[in-house]
Amino acid sequence: MIVRAAELRDAACIAAALNPVIRDTTISFKPHELSLNEVRDLILTAPCIFVAEVDGQVVGYASYDQFRRGAGYARSMEHSIILTPESRGSGVGRALMGALENHARAAGVGSLWAGVSGENPGGVAFHLRLGFETVAVLPKVGFKFDRWLDLTLMRKWLQPTGDDTPGSH
Repeated sequence: MIVRAAELRDAACIAAALNPVIRDTTISFKPHELSLNEVRDLILTAPCIFVAEVDGQVVGYASYDQFRRGAGYARSMEHSIILTPESRGSGVGRALMGALENHARAAGVGSLWAGVSGENPGGVAFHLRLGFETVAVLPKVGFKFDRWLDLTLMRKWLQPTGDDTPGSH
């Protein structure tokens, strides 16, 4: 397996992994599939986006972007990770998250956040195994397939313990 920075040539593979999740599940609250141009824009604008390749085929991606708008949130990032069904449980997710966390730490990010659908207990378990903590469950904040959905907010602190000052490491 190779984990590398995403390139524009990966857009179709990323869309192929992401769009069934958007279309068919409540793992993502997005209401519409992303076009190839939207995925290309993501690759060009996200501060960080990695893909995992197995035997030359992209089988997943992970990215992060600022948690909320505004300068006060500049060191808090929310991530997204999507794997093809056949790659789940094979270590691909762990490898992608390792690369993402290393990039974020080097960029001075303090906390990495995950917003996990309440209907995705596997996603919650995955993040717990990686050292994320559940911070809150936001009831009925999402809406998809004509029903309200809960969101589990999870956080992982990336800087050394007690380090809450940007640039102090």
